[in-house]
Amino acid sequence: MSSKSPLSPHLQVYKWQLSSLLSITHRMTSVFNLAGMIFLTLWILLLISGQNTFSYFEMFSSSFIGKFIFVGITWSFSYHLLNGIRHLFWDLGYGYDLKVANLSGIIVLLSSFVLTFLVWFI
Repeated sequence: MSSKSPLSPHLQVYKWQLSSLLSITHRMTSVFNLAGMIFLTLWILLLISGQNTFSYFEMFSSSFIGKFIFVGITWSFSYHLLNGIRHLFWDLGYGYDLKVANLSGIIVLLSSFVLTFLVWFI
């Protein structure tokens, strides 16, 4: 049974744009932020349970993988926060022009890296 109805655009023919990539990134950071909340909860639980169990968390957080994860979670929170502020401006009716939307997206992306750097190195 064949259908004569048109097909929706597929990923292979769709031209990626900055706004779509930033939107997908915003949604992915929501998932990463959930992982960050789980790490925060684990940190608090291990802190409460005593020095012996908390030492495992200290070993993990001082490893390369632990530092990489924590810096990644910090970036995720930073990006999600700044992009959420950008969305608040959109809700107020500002920044819908294509040039302004692209510029604000680039500013959010760069600012999230700067904010992450400030949190970890200053």
